[in-house]
Amino acid sequence: MNLKQIFLIYFVIINIITFCLYGIDKRKARKGKWRISEMTLLLSAFLGGSLGALSGMYIFHHKTKHWKFKLFVPLFLIINIFVLYLTNYF
Repeated sequence: MNLKQIFLIYFVIINIITFCLYGIDKRKARKGKWRISEMTLLLSAFLGGSLGALSGMYIFHHKTKHWKFKLFVPLFLIINIFVLYLTNYF
């Protein structure tokens, strides 16, 4: 397995995890339980999970009214796409 394959696998896994984090946090919000911190949600998007975060925001209708998420998640997606471009995936 070469470095490009490892990098691609990382991006797939981090996006799945991030998507799940948004779903879990939404469920916990509805039940009034302990929540996942906004920093954790944004950090997971920054670390490569921006597509999962954006998908989670709109599929679960979660954090779509918070300015930090409306600004940073799309910005992180642009950064993530640029990183993938630099690694010759696009």
